[in-house]
Amino acid sequence: MSSEILLLVEKCSHCFSYYDLDSGQRLSSVALPDFPHEFVVDAAHRYAYVGHYGVETSGHLGAGGTSIFQIDLAERRLARTIDLAPFNRLHGMQMDDAGRLYALSEDRAQLAVLDQPATDTAPRRAVSTGGIKSHLFALTRDGQTAYAMNLLSHTVTKIRPHDATFAPVSCAPGDKPEGYALSADEKTLYVTCRWSKNLAAIDTATMQVMYTAPSRDDATRLYLCRDGRLLATNYGERSISVVDPNTLMELAHIPMQARAIALSLHPSRPLAFVSQDDDRLGYLNLDTLRFERFIATQCEPDVSKVWQP
Repeated sequence: MSSEILLLVEKCSHCFSYYDLDSGQRLSSVALPDFPHEFVVDAAHRYAYVGHYGVETSGHLGAGGTSIFQIDLAERRLARTIDLAPFNRLHGMQMDDAGRLYALSEDRAQLAVLDQPATDTAPRRAVSTGGIKSHLFALTRDGQTAYAMNLLSHTVTKIRPHDATFAPVSCAPGDKPEGYALSADEKTLYVTCRWSKNLAAIDTATMQVMYTAPSRDDATRLYLCRDGRLLATNYGERSISVVDPNTLMELAHIPMQARAIALSLHPSRPLAFVSQDDDRLGYLNLDTLRFERFIATQCEPDVSKVWQP
């Protein structure tokens, strides 16, 4: 058995699961209400916080969920449910360096904040994103600035979660911006635009688009590797692109047998864990750009994270 565990939300099996990283064996699952989605883990690795999106995809109708599920990682159980109503269709989830939890309500296009998520029973503050159908967001390490990806207004907006007097600043990098990656120095925000099939680099100080490049079909998510390269998951054509952050041009192309839903990076090894829509998860070697192996999962594996108990 490995000393490392892959935490995985299995959206259409409606659970939060633990997989042994070496063997690929599923160790246990925590049952959750239908369609949990994004999650984050606190710095102490005590709790995971899972947002209840409550519908299958952003294209599905419905009010969705209003809860955050607090998972005790060591005990592998649901510790409690935090009701954030009226904030619903909770999707994007982030934590800052101070341990505050941020949850994005797609339906209300508002960002709610729990200052002490281990004990808070309701948000301490909330701000509007200034967009429509806000799906995901990037967050600075200090939590003072967030950048919302707004699917229906086709904008990326800069907001201040702790200053409701700050007016959101918008830019339009392309149609249906969704995936994002914030540079290590937090000066550049990279985004994917699904409908206009382009990538864009935004100056976070001015919120101006600095440069763009074409993407492959339906690039949904974007990830920043430790060496600075970007990984774009191309949902439309079943592939991953390795992208130069300085030009947004493709450096390498990795064909796949299934669509990549989400991806996470090992904290120290050159490995990416790619959740696929054929109910498998691939181990992608970032040095060779080849899949080393695949493991079977339950239905619709989604967001993952390596946990070292």
